Amino acid sequence: MNGKDIFKIYAPNGAKWIDWVRPVPFVAIDIYNRKPISDWCDRKIVFIKKYQQDSAIFVDLPGKESIEFGIALSYLGYRPIPVFNGTDEQQGCIATNNTYLIESCLINGSEILKNINLKNDANPAFLLDSYRINRYRSKESIFDNSWDLYKQDVPSAEYFKQNNIDKIIVIGDTINQDIKKILLNFQSKGIEIYITDGYACPKRIILKKTIKEKFEKEEI
Repeated sequence: MNGKDIFKIYAPNGAKWIDWVRPVPFVAIDIYNRKPISDWCDRKIVFIKKYQQDSAIFVDLPGKESIEFGIALSYLGYRPIPVFNGTDEQQGCIATNNTYLIESCLINGSEILKNINLKNDANPAFLLDSYRINRYRSKESIFDNSWDLYKQDVPSAEYFKQNNIDKIIVIGDTINQDIKKILLNFQSKGIEIYITDGYACPKRIILKKTIKEKFEKEEI
């Protein structure tokens, strides 16, 4: 399969939420002739027992784990929505984020996902790379391909509520700053926020702005 074929597995015609699948890594799959990885891990979902009609999920783990959890969630009925937005480094450079691993894991995931019969209106599990916010350059030859999640990268609170989703579950060790800005808005619109490490039962949290955040301008 080429990158376009793999993209269509994650974003099939007629399915809801597919407008938020980012095409960047799928283009790279063709350009760099990516291959599937050999150490794929089949994850088991234990933090919830079954599909929850009122919930959407944000998987904010290192890229490989995020995709593995996303595919595991598809067995419960959630549609994995990759929103990876990091670009590949130029030849001869070292990058701050391993986009190669993400692109290769998407191939592995597609081989499983294509055989899972998801409903067109299945709730989304947005797949993120928690390493995306790594920003460091000790040498000029290091390519900074870090990225942030912005509000336009995911559905609005209003759209979630129109689709009867009033709970967001974040899988991760913490609520990263870029997601926090988005979820603060969701919370103000009546959407409940939960967090889990991927194993423990999701715990509801109340997000609050720091003093610094209260004075920051809203990003476009």
